[in-house]
Amino acid sequence: MNFVLDTHVHTISSGHAYSTLAEYVQMAKHIGLELIAMTDHGPAMPGGPHRFHIGNQRVLPEYMDGIRVLRGVEANIIDFDGGLDLEERFLKRLDIVIASLHDVVIEPGSRKQNTNALLRAMENPYVDVIAHPGNPAFPIDIDAFVRKACEQDVLIEINNSSFGGSRRGSRGNCVTIAQKAMEYGAKVIAGSDAHVVYDLGRFDDVLDVFDDIEMPTDLIMNTSVDKLVDHLRNRGREVFL
Repeated sequence: MNFVLDTHVHTISSGHAYSTLAEYVQMAKHIGLELIAMTDHGPAMPGGPHRFHIGNQRVLPEYMDGIRVLRGVEANIIDFDGGLDLEERFLKRLDIVIASLHDVVIEPGSRKQNTNALLRAMENPYVDVIAHPGNPAFPIDIDAFVRKACEQDVLIEINNSSFGGSRRGSRGNCVTIAQKAMEYGAKVIAGSDAHVVYDLGRFDDVLDVFDDIEMPTDLIMNTSVDKLVDHLRNRGREVFL
């Protein structure tokens, strides 16, 4: 299975990452990716960028040295009602918005509270992806989460970084989420969650999961730039209309 894009990438502006956007572009060329998304953390992340860093991405060219670059953010879910740390006026300018739960931003709640946070976040029309929902620090009702993602046509990220240590114990949840996505027909996307250029396009653990459960290629968004762009266009992202 050939993956041609990576939509979860953090630059030095995230505060705890170590590579520039230009370095990611050069690495993308080197490893054969066609598209990357710059998704620095939202401002509620300790050490994260100011909201103006997110909003000013309009200055970025659509293509950098032949690589398509999506302007994005990994917004923080800041309450159990699915509120985000960026206002609509910033979110609407972007090409792609990831939303996720981080325990340095919000203390994990009950299974019901965590689930409600994700369900409500997916009702935000600007949220395109939910990142690392398999994090065991935030137990959720997986059935309810996947059904909602399918209803809202929000992408479910299977996060490669979660397997390596950033969210230990995620694998079992990620397998179950991927299986449920296949059962309900929800779309999934692999994200490297790279915080250094050498992790860009690393999907080995996610690929193992997809191979093990025989995930249909048509549900995986990493295999085609056109597939991802069509998805974002159908969600009303103005840049793609």
